[in-house]
This record gives sequence, C-alpha cells and structure tokens, in this order.
Amino acid sequence: MRDLEPDKIKLIMELRRQGVTDRAVLGAIERTPRELFLPEVMRERAYENSALPIGQGQTISQPYIVGFMSQELKLNKRLVVLEIGTGSGYQAAVLARLCRRVYTIERHRSLLRSAEAVFKELGLHTISTRLGDGYKGWPEQAPFQRIIVTAAALEPPPLLLDQLGVGGFMLMPLGPTWETQNIVRITRHESGYDTEELLPVRFVPMVPGIAVDESAAQPE
Repeated sequence: MRDLEPDKIKLIMELRRQGVTDRAVLGAIERTPRELFLPEVMRERAYENSALPIGQGQTISQPYIVGFMSQELKLNKRLVVLEIGTGSGYQAAVLARLCRRVYTIERHRSLLRSAEAVFKELGLHTISTRLGDGYKGWPEQAPFQRIIVTAAALEPPPLLLDQLGVGGFMLMPLGPTWETQNIVRITRHESGYDTEELLPVRFVPMVPGIAVDESAAQPE
C-alpha cells in the first residue's frame, strides 16, 4: 500500500480550517491510524474527509465529525466516557488518547471483535468493550460525566440520561430523517436537562437490541 502520511497531513490541515483547533484532539487524530479501522479494500481512502462503509450497514464517521465531537466533549485525563456505537472503533481510539477511560457498546458482534483486535494492536488498554443494547447504556459504571452517541435517535434514550452525572453532558445526533438531524449537547443539572443544537449531520439510525444475525447463537 502506498504511503498515507501525506494524506494524513493534508487531512489535519483541512480539519483545522474547518474549526477543529484543539491541539490535543488534532494530535489524537494524527496518532490514530484510521486505515487500521477500515476493510483492506478501503484503506487507501483512509484520510479522505468522508464517511466510509465498514460492513453491517454501518460507516466509519467522517474525520471532521470525529474531530468536532471529540473537541465538543471537552475532555481531560480525569474524565471517563461512555460511547454508544463502537462501529469500527476509530472514535473510541481517538477518545482513549484524550481521557482516562472509554466504555464502548456495540450491537454487532463482528464489528466489535474487529475493533477489539485493533485496540489490542495499538495497545489501547483503557478501552472497555461490551456487546449490548446501546439504549440500555452501561449502568454498572454510571454515572458518566460524558456520553457520546454515534447513531441518530428521535429522542434521547431515558436510560442514558439517567446514567449521566449532574454537571455532565451527552453529545448525540437527534432527528427523524437525514435531512433534519443535529448533533445536540444535553447537559444534566440538579433540576433537569438543557439541550443545545450544535451541528447539522447525517448519521445511521440508532437501533435497539443486539443484531439478531449475530446474537442468535449466543444470547445475552
């Protein structure tokens, strides 16, 4: 495969122009080899600023969206993050370089196993994974000060809101169709929640449960 480093440098410059200016976030993206999270046939396109298919009807998010959401999470090395929708594992890998620990949930067994293999290859030992229903979250590890959801829902899942710590916030795309989705920030206060729209986006839909084709042989 050809040298992808020039493509990566070009992408980092493009992300900076688009408003991803946090040095820690840009550094995490630069140090995370996106090609490893893609199928072999897609790897030469790894540093295109676009979403790409990874199987099971899912995509690896556009680098700009990964950078934007990572920046908006306002992370530091004391924080723990819950991610809903592991997918390829790329977003989790970037987050792992910015926070203390990432808990990530995926409903497709094959995607999760593939992501786990790359985490191991990269030595990312602060990522904990679970095959499960993202709508249910990870209650044993709650409360979380940061939650990121990488699939679109009509409304915030109540169980995820319950697992959000006071003063913490969740980033997720909301909207009924591709044309009306927005990334929103939902902040929990003592008396309730505030919601702020941040960016129009297009995400695959959030689906409850574990993927039937992969969970039938091993019920959860």
